[in-house]
Amino acid sequence: MSGEDITVVHLMRHGEVHNPEGVLYGRRPGYHLSDLGRKMADRVAEHLAQRDITHVVASPLERAQETAAPIADAHGLALATDERLIEAANVFEGKTFGVGDGALKKPGNWKYLTNPFRPSWGEPYIEQVVRMMAALGAARDAARGHEAVAVSHQLPIWIVRSFAERRRLWHDPRKRQCTLASLTSFTFHGDKIVSVGYSEPARDLVPSHLLAGAKPVKGKAKAFGA
Repeated sequence: MSGEDITVVHLMRHGEVHNPEGVLYGRRPGYHLSDLGRKMADRVAEHLAQRDITHVVASPLERAQETAAPIADAHGLALATDERLIEAANVFEGKTFGVGDGALKKPGNWKYLTNPFRPSWGEPYIEQVVRMMAALGAARDAARGHEAVAVSHQLPIWIVRSFAERRRLWHDPRKRQCTLASLTSFTFHGDKIVSVGYSEPARDLVPSHLLAGAKPVKGKAKAFGA
């Protein structure tokens, strides 16, 4: 394979968000990176500084834009926006999910939990696949023969990775391998995905309870899908 045939698109999850109330903020505006989240963004920008990145794009939400900005700046690129990279829609937006005191204990919410395979509480997994594959393709086309970074959110990244790796789309949210500021890297040969990689350049900055597979801690909402 020649270098001109190979394109890499790094799907990056945004950094930590300032969210003292511990709500699932979803698509709500006004949620920005915390100081730690900005450090995560800077760390990944440093990690990617010597890579052949020619295109940087992000979800329209503030936390994604703020995560992508240092990477775009490091490469002298304008930051693009793609609505298809946005967080998954979720009926529980604005509600808390702390252990023992969250939305799942309220009977009025149980009607949304009837079908985990679709899922019944939010945007269908297959719809996330369609839009995320389209966003990946657009980033690939914008960086043909080079590399692109596309900043998105945990659930859409995990779902499109699961699709690319031919795994089932329904899953245990606690086991998603998509920690804050992580990179899920899709290598294309032409238009075809030939491999998927995963790395955590800012892992040492991520609070332990937010790492993949970590046990819930009372009083510290994990904000699944953020």
